[in-house]
Amino acid sequence: MAGIIGLLLMGLALGGCSAVRLGYNNLPDIGYWWLDGYLDFDGAQSLQVKRALAGLQDWHRREELPRLATLAAQARDQARSEITPAQVCALSDAVQARLLALAVRAEPDATVLAQSLAPAQLQVLERKFGRINNDFRRERLRLTPAEVQDKRYDTFLDRYEDFYGTLDARQRGLLRQMVRQSAFSPEKLDAARRARQADVLALLRGLQQPPAATDAQARQRVHALVMRVFEPPPGEWRSQQDALAQEACNNTAALHAAMSPAQRERAAQRIEAYRQDLVALSGP
Repeated sequence: MAGIIGLLLMGLALGGCSAVRLGYNNLPDIGYWWLDGYLDFDGAQSLQVKRALAGLQDWHRREELPRLATLAAQARDQARSEITPAQVCALSDAVQARLLALAVRAEPDATVLAQSLAPAQLQVLERKFGRINNDFRRERLRLTPAEVQDKRYDTFLDRYEDFYGTLDARQRGLLRQMVRQSAFSPEKLDAARRARQADVLALLRGLQQPPAATDAQARQRVHALVMRVFEPPPGEWRSQQDALAQEACNNTAALHAAMSPAQRERAAQRIEAYRQDLVALSGP
């Protein structure tokens, strides 16, 4: 549940401030229909999930939105001058910490839901994972390295121009070079996602097998999974994730340094509009 809301919040932030208030206020409904597409809830589960998502949003609105508004103010002020990779990473880590807090808050309700799932629902989930994997294979793994780079370049260009305005030829060339030199590997991402899917299915099936886990044991297993998602164990994917995180910090700082004062001010105003939405949403 926390993952769903976290992804939606990040998507709304990237998608435009005008969507934030409407999108946030409708997150319980959006989250419910998204989750139902993975698990096909029965009547009792539907009521439980809707109550849980509404309660999670109430807590998030009260406790977390003010913290996110503070982070937005920090980002706004930093956007008006040059920033270092360390500053970018610190802000990213702070946002990640807020998403982890959201996930931990959702754990009790997620555990109750996990314990209530029927074998048929796990089959629905497994088929959903299969469709997602097929889509990723078709959209990413069948592309040539050059096509993958072009796709990533277009995505990053849209995001940067949303904040800074139109990038000139020099700035676009810098972005193109960063994408070309990136450590990103769609194959490694696919392998990590499949491993995470298997981890989720193993957890859910394990909760159904006798002897039945106590509530405390089930909660402990769910928490362990959450922590593996946020802090992967040492290995190839952890190394790839760490490399990409540092790469993102370096690239963001370098691109920001290449922006004009007017572009930086536009970015600052863009973030300030987002901050104002967060403040308004957190109010009574």
